[in-house]
Amino acid sequence: MKFHRLIWFAAGIVMALQLTAQPTGAYLNPVIPGFNPDPSICRVGNDYYVVNSTFQYFPGVPIYHSTDLVNWEQIGNVLTRDSQLPLNQASSWLGIYATTIRYHEGTFYMITTNVGNGGNFMVTATDPRGPWSEPIWLKQQGIDPSLYWEDGHCYMVSNPGDKIWLCEIDDKTGEQLTESVALRCGDGGRYPEAPHIYKKDNYYYLLISEGGTELAHSLTIARSKKIEGPYISNPDNPIMTNCSQKGQTLKVQGTGHGDFVQAPDGSWWLAFLAYRNFGGSYHHLGRETYLAPVQWPEGEWPIVNGGEPIDTLMQANLGGTPVRKLRTVTHEDLMAWPERPMWMHIQSPIEANYERINGRLRLHAGRPVMQTDHPTFIGMRQTSERIVVQVDVEPSNSIEGDEAGLIVYQINDGWHSLSCSRQNNELIVKLECRLKTMCEVKTYKADAASARLRITSDGENYSYECSTNGGSTWHLLGTQSCTLLSTEIAGGFTGVVLALYAQGSKDSYADFTHFGYQEY
Repeated sequence: MKFHRLIWFAAGIVMALQLTAQPTGAYLNPVIPGFNPDPSICRVGNDYYVVNSTFQYFPGVPIYHSTDLVNWEQIGNVLTRDSQLPLNQASSWLGIYATTIRYHEGTFYMITTNVGNGGNFMVTATDPRGPWSEPIWLKQQGIDPSLYWEDGHCYMVSNPGDKIWLCEIDDKTGEQLTESVALRCGDGGRYPEAPHIYKKDNYYYLLISEGGTELAHSLTIARSKKIEGPYISNPDNPIMTNCSQKGQTLKVQGTGHGDFVQAPDGSWWLAFLAYRNFGGSYHHLGRETYLAPVQWPEGEWPIVNGGEPIDTLMQANLGGTPVRKLRTVTHEDLMAWPERPMWMHIQSPIEANYERINGRLRLHAGRPVMQTDHPTFIGMRQTSERIVVQVDVEPSNSIEGDEAGLIVYQINDGWHSLSCSRQNNELIVKLECRLKTMCEVKTYKADAASARLRITSDGENYSYECSTNGGSTWHLLGTQSCTLLSTEIAGGFTGVVLALYAQGSKDSYADFTHFGYQEY
């Protein structure tokens, strides 16, 4: 294991040099890494805000803040109450889809779709940290709704069917004031969606995504002198895609679903989603939030990144050289989980199953994670390919089927768990690798009351280890390819979430201590 640690140390030095030795006017993508898809951005003064979709996770819609467009801090979640976020039976295919954030006359608006539990709605707040209002439900359906204001009128666009539709709404009550009007079908790519309207130089610009949120994802744009159209397509569409001769070999793929923002100096930028491939054409960290410069001459079409594909190292003048920091999460962060916005549950938590007792987090067993029915599950996004996560687990006496530990979760039938149980005064550590109907199980037994569980990843493989002497020696239960948890193989619209969980009989529980997460 000493050699293993040296490899990690060397990798950390290389990454640190990459982060700190960027050329002037450069930054690293993604700017918000890990499962943070479908970004929408707005600026208020010198402050930028981004929101993202969250699907079946609770709380919903993280909100991030930045002053330089590269370094982002999660300052809260928009949907924090059951009344705002019903997620009954929501899986990785349902729940909160793409969001839009806008600021108008002193109020922040967030509009989105709860697929499977109500459809389109918006919420408002005067402080982006919240609290946000109860949902204001909307008549026009379709996913990816957005808002635009002009001369006292509030317009909504979304994509019911395979077209982008526009209507006027009352921004206080949500009442639809006009009939929906079709604006555009796109340029022939499948799934025209993610519409946003901007007005510049006496043109209304309609930005949309096409191609589906996979390899062929792209952004196209059209414009009109009237908000109702007709909209004329940019002859140089798509204005962004890595599904091209120039972009096809890059690590970054699936570029699309974007939102423009103008900086105080007049420059234009695009926040958008993409993903990073690992181990070939596979991505497991999810769709992430990226940034690109935009050249937008007066009266002309916008040009994203000079017409070049998107890469992890970007050349652009941000007035400095921002550095993205590596992430560390401690046991203190875990114990403060109700106040730390990074922590998530699958659907709303059953609060009685979570206790803080004398520096320990006690998790009472809930329903199996495969059932997607409010399991006992507290997790956070994996935001880097190179990580170590570990925790001490002391399970109560249990029966067969009880378990508690760490889980690397992509979807309800695609995950790897490293768990403990105690049966007949014997500690059993189990590695279970689930993929659809296939399941591989390995166990390790010891005469101990607790175990330290450790999961490491280098971006290509996860390694699963346990120790029953506080980390002095380790037992390797197995190594699995990250590709097995990729969207391409496991499925879903999300990304890997690293979580603590407990499942089994109602009287079973486990205590968790010494939690740590470190990126390298």
